[in-house]
Amino acid sequence: MLDMKFLREHPQEVKENIKKKFQDHKLDLVDEVIALDKENRALKQRGDDLRSQRNQMSRSIGALMKEGKRSKAEELKEKVSAMAAEMKQVEEQETQHSTRIEQIMMQIPNMIDPTVPIGRDDSENVELKRYGEPVVPEFEIPYHTEIMERFHGIDLDSARKVAGNGFYYLMGDIARLHSAMTTYARDFMIQKGFTYVVPPFMIRANVVTGVMSFAEMENMMYKIEGEDLYLIGTSEHSMIGKFIDTIVEEKDLPYTYTSYSPCFRKEKGAHGIEERGVYRIHQFEKQEMIVVCKPEESAEWFVKLYQNTVDLFRSMEIPVRTLECCSGDLADLKCKSVDVEAWSPRQKKYFEVGSCSNLTDAQARRLKIRVNGENGKYFAHTLNNTVVAPPRMLIAFLENHLQADGSVTIPEVLRPYMGGLTKLEVKK
Repeated sequence: MLDMKFLREHPQEVKENIKKKFQDHKLDLVDEVIALDKENRALKQRGDDLRSQRNQMSRSIGALMKEGKRSKAEELKEKVSAMAAEMKQVEEQETQHSTRIEQIMMQIPNMIDPTVPIGRDDSENVELKRYGEPVVPEFEIPYHTEIMERFHGIDLDSARKVAGNGFYYLMGDIARLHSAMTTYARDFMIQKGFTYVVPPFMIRANVVTGVMSFAEMENMMYKIEGEDLYLIGTSEHSMIGKFIDTIVEEKDLPYTYTSYSPCFRKEKGAHGIEERGVYRIHQFEKQEMIVVCKPEESAEWFVKLYQNTVDLFRSMEIPVRTLECCSGDLADLKCKSVDVEAWSPRQKKYFEVGSCSNLTDAQARRLKIRVNGENGKYFAHTLNNTVVAPPRMLIAFLENHLQADGSVTIPEVLRPYMGGLTKLEVKK
């Protein structure tokens, strides 16, 4: 959420930013909220004036009663009563204006970084760098669920009966590999100096609206019927929510956390054939990283965060690339975002396995996360990034480590988490 003072003083910049995100339908909101803000400030001033006058009259009434001037005192009482009625009306208008202002401010997107490429959607994202040599083997690579089935490692049919489409049973060596990746990712981030956290897997509505836009909320979140609770779509939600309505000390920054959680997503909309299996699902597990820091440090942390994901994948011998998200592909709260994509030998292209975002102070304003600094209080900057989400990581891993005989090699860094296994053998 933008600072109202900034929007008031720089309306054209805000409008240009909206245009860069190809959200022209929101342009009128800028003028509307500025007009409402002006009216609301006038209402607040009128309310303050009425309260001051009422207090003066109330004191005068007491003095007049002591002097025995009852008739004059009664006249003032009538004026005070009329004033009270007007005050009530002003307060009601003020509440209505404030509610509408907040609704609008929640829809106006964060200011994007000047370095963000301008484009309508993810087809116009810009490649930054490749890490590792992408290889296409001479033998054919099956679809990832077929590879898993060779190891008796997945059961989609039973999952459909139990929970419906978008769910799965992972079994045997594949389930073990899934857990090994998550545990290795946890230790990898701890070695980077991050504090490990297991957060709540449900959050309240005020946290949901604080950490994400309304469009994301509608497309992602599962609501618990009859409760003020939502299942998290990523642990970033509850991790950033941890700081709601807090004032942190500047000397304690940055907070660097790596968190594990299951994640639950509606995943609305139709998806292509490449997104069946366990590519896009309603339930998965994830290791996340979040940072709460001073504004002047967030750009540096942004690079550190996505580089962590690159380093993790490369340590497992998986080629990756980084992709700068264009303006139209940025969610409203994001100032800048870089996706990490893994190489798919089967598809002969890269696919997303993680996303790193700098939200500057947009989340902090919504959640009221302030910093107590030497020169006063200010809003913190928040960042988040995927360490690893094993369903997609499994796809990348299996395709890149599949051998001609159907076995899958285990890189050295994962062997301690796999009981010393060097490869997975096909089940007969």
